[in-house]
Amino acid sequence: MTELLYMPDTESNYIRSFQAKILFTGRDHVVLDRTAFYPEGGGQPSDTGIISWDGGSSRVIKVEKKGKVIHRLEGSIPDPGAIVTGEINWDNRYEHMKLHTAQHLFSAVVYDLFGGKTVGNQIYSDYSRVDFRPVNLSAEDILDIQAEVNRLIGEEHPISVYKAHRDDIGDMEGVNRVDLSLIPGSIRELRVIDIDGYDVCPCAGTHVRNTGEIRGVEVTRMENKGRDKQRVYYELIDSVSE
Repeated sequence: MTELLYMPDTESNYIRSFQAKILFTGRDHVVLDRTAFYPEGGGQPSDTGIISWDGGSSRVIKVEKKGKVIHRLEGSIPDPGAIVTGEINWDNRYEHMKLHTAQHLFSAVVYDLFGGKTVGNQIYSDYSRVDFRPVNLSAEDILDIQAEVNRLIGEEHPISVYKAHRDDIGDMEGVNRVDLSLIPGSIRELRVIDIDGYDVCPCAGTHVRNTGEIRGVEVTRMENKGRDKQRVYYELIDSVSE
């Protein structure tokens, strides 16, 4: 089992480098005893970066969670038992963190203003999209949503990460938009992202410490994806690296 270093709290999302031991190797991949690389999932792309060891280094081009956390490498494969240093492509990771946190804000705002639940999302390198149902948003509605999301960003709400038992999630304030039936029933303890009580949502992704880090968002377009489903695209504006 690989220890996921980014999971325990918000601060752990900012780990940029770490040391680990090679547990297993394959033709093009390694499995580590611990990692700060985020594996692809939940609409968030995997991290990329570098793994280096005494005598060599290789690019991490993709990380997948298929039972084991698999780090796909471009270059040499270190030997099992080797001690390696992982270096995350931070600019890419930080962009994902801001886009993902912004998605939580969009989801909360659309639910609060229009009763629409989030039914899908996908983060890309420099923009993101989120699907809502049931909604019939107009161009004016989108401007209202964008303004409210940017208001919450500007208020600089702190973000916390904690664990909660599945049976307790439904009673938490701010969690109404979440459909817990989408999470396998066998998972009893959930990792919760709490944006200052405004949005409370089980999520395994990476997020920023404070909404102010997002700086701002702009909705770039909207698509109808069926009778009562709409897809909203957005990107970050006035974004700077930490």
